[in-house]
Amino acid sequence: MSNNRVAKRMAAAIGFLFLCAAPGLTCAQSSPPSPAPPPRKTSPAVPPKKAPSPEDDFAGLQYTEDQQGRIDQIHQDIKSRMDAVVKDEKLTAPQRDAMTAGYHRMERSQIYKVLNSAQRKEVLRRIRARQAAEQAEQNKQSSPK
Repeated sequence: MSNNRVAKRMAAAIGFLFLCAAPGLTCAQSSPPSPAPPPRKTSPAVPPKKAPSPEDDFAGLQYTEDQQGRIDQIHQDIKSRMDAVVKDEKLTAPQRDAMTAGYHRMERSQIYKVLNSAQRKEVLRRIRARQAAEQAEQNKQSSPK
C-alpha cells in the first residue's frame, strides 16, 4: 500500500517536471525570427512630432541645491527599484511594463512634493496644457470626415 502511494507521488512529480520542461522544449525548436523590415525613411526637413511626455513637465525649472539633492536621491532610489524589476526573471513583459510605469508615476509624484508653490503652479499649468493638447489630438483623430 505504501509502495503504491510512493509510486503515485513519483509519477505526479515526473509529470509535473515534464509539463514545466515542455514549453521550453517547444520554444527551443521554433524557427529563427524573420528579418526585420527596413526602417521607414522620413523626410529630414520635417522632424517627427514628439508628443510631450510627463517628464517634460519638470523641464526648465530652477531648483535650489536642497531640492536638486533630494531630486537626485529620488532618481537614484527609483532607478535601483527599476533595475531590480528589469532583472527579475519571474515577471512577464506586461508585468515589467506595469511596474516600470508605476515607478515613473511614483518618481514624478515624489519630485512634485519637493517643489515650492510657484514651481508646483508651473508644473500644473504644463500638465493641463499637455492634457488639453492630447485631448485635442484625440478628438481630431476620432472625428469623422
